[in-house]
Amino acid sequence: MKGIILAAGRGSRLYPMTLPVCKPLLPVYDKPMIYYPLAVLMQAGIRDIMIIIPLGEEGPFYRLLGNGSKWGVNISYEVQEVPRGIADAFLVGERFVGDDSVCLVLGDNIFHSPDIEQIMANAGQINEKGATVFGYYVDDPRSFGVIEFDDKGNALSIEEKPRFPKSNYIVPGIYFYDNQVIEIAHSLKPSARGELEITDVNIEYLKRGQLHVIKLEDDFTWLDAGTADNLLSAAQAVKRVQDVSGRYIACLEEIAYRRGYINGEYLNILADKLKQTLYGQYLMCL
Repeated sequence: MKGIILAAGRGSRLYPMTLPVCKPLLPVYDKPMIYYPLAVLMQAGIRDIMIIIPLGEEGPFYRLLGNGSKWGVNISYEVQEVPRGIADAFLVGERFVGDDSVCLVLGDNIFHSPDIEQIMANAGQINEKGATVFGYYVDDPRSFGVIEFDDKGNALSIEEKPRFPKSNYIVPGIYFYDNQVIEIAHSLKPSARGELEITDVNIEYLKRGQLHVIKLEDDFTWLDAGTADNLLSAAQAVKRVQDVSGRYIACLEEIAYRRGYINGEYLNILADKLKQTLYGQYLMCL
């Protein structure tokens, strides 16, 4: 399975702070925002990863992440010259995906759960045929893609930003698809707002009887860091979890070490470079 991070948004809702820097490079507490979706892909066992970035941002991303080898993964980059919606990621990344299945994560979404590795592994296994998305409960779902369920918990419909939602379950920004997604993305027509909608991809899988929805439990945290208030709330949430648990969220070095992508000797080398920070001291304690 391949992994794609869509990190090409200009972050206009965060102006003026994103005028000089791309949104996924902003800090969320003690790490760049892009670390969080990258961590999810690594926790799902995905090591071939493409990051879709805006035109002109190749340098900053590469200086931060390089080719991913220090974490035992392969990172490549592709430019999205004109933002055309989430589903456009599969057209931009068509050559990268090839004949494989793919997991797409949005670059400004943060996911955390004590069981996240098992949740992601289960999603990948279910996804041998069709699509797997998640259902996340929110109080006000009107700004999202909303899932309607029948009495047995099966998905009946998905609506994008409905005025009158049929449930409180929305689809957060992580999606597992088989290779049909490339053909489906090519068949999409732009919505009224001129974008290729990811909801239309999910609706097509639903029509084919191949959409699997996993309802997330209460201990699963999803955060969208797309506005100033959400960015602050996300940073506070990350700090709170780390302070209480003593474990770091989206610590790429730790994930790579625990999954066997790097060994303890190399982990110490990475930690030594950051030893003046709490992050580096945390790595040394591993």
